[in-house]
Amino acid sequence: MSSIKAIQDTPQSSDSDSLEELDVKQRTIEQTMEVLSSGTRRLAAQLRTSASFDSLWSTLTDYNKLSDFIPNLSSSNVLSRDSNRIQLRQVGSQDFFGFTFSAEVLLELIESKADGILKFNLLKGDFRRFEGSWAITNLPSGQGSSLFYELTVQGCFGMPVSLIEDRLRHDLTNNLLAVEKAAFQA
Repeated sequence: MSSIKAIQDTPQSSDSDSLEELDVKQRTIEQTMEVLSSGTRRLAAQLRTSASFDSLWSTLTDYNKLSDFIPNLSSSNVLSRDSNRIQLRQVGSQDFFGFTFSAEVLLELIESKADGILKFNLLKGDFRRFEGSWAITNLPSGQGSSLFYELTVQGCFGMPVSLIEDRLRHDLTNNLLAVEKAAFQA
């Protein structure tokens, strides 16, 4: 059995100047969180933006630079590329209850630019499950783009995801805004 929570998140940030530049203070990011069995969570978030499809795609697929602008992503390195398949090593880090936690993942990504979809799944790492996708679609009548992120995550034993649910939702909001900001600067 699962439960779904719908969340509307108004971005909060200590970097208020940069948020004002993007006029996102009153923006609502649509989010859902589904509680699945065995401590698994499925989270999704969507942002409508005036950033173009191409600038968002270029930003998301510049894998070695993701840690330059995505909060709590310490490193992001391409290990191999074979056409539209990429192996990527990422390390995330954040302070939680006065301690610094880090997690490492080795991901396989599959790019489908024609569909605006970037799928990823865990090959190895500090989670039992870590998979999802980014999707970019053009909005009708040249009104910009929709940026959608979906993640299914299950922590390893000793890492109860339920304790960090609020942090995950907050990070989703900040990650979407960080991608948008980087796309505008590209």
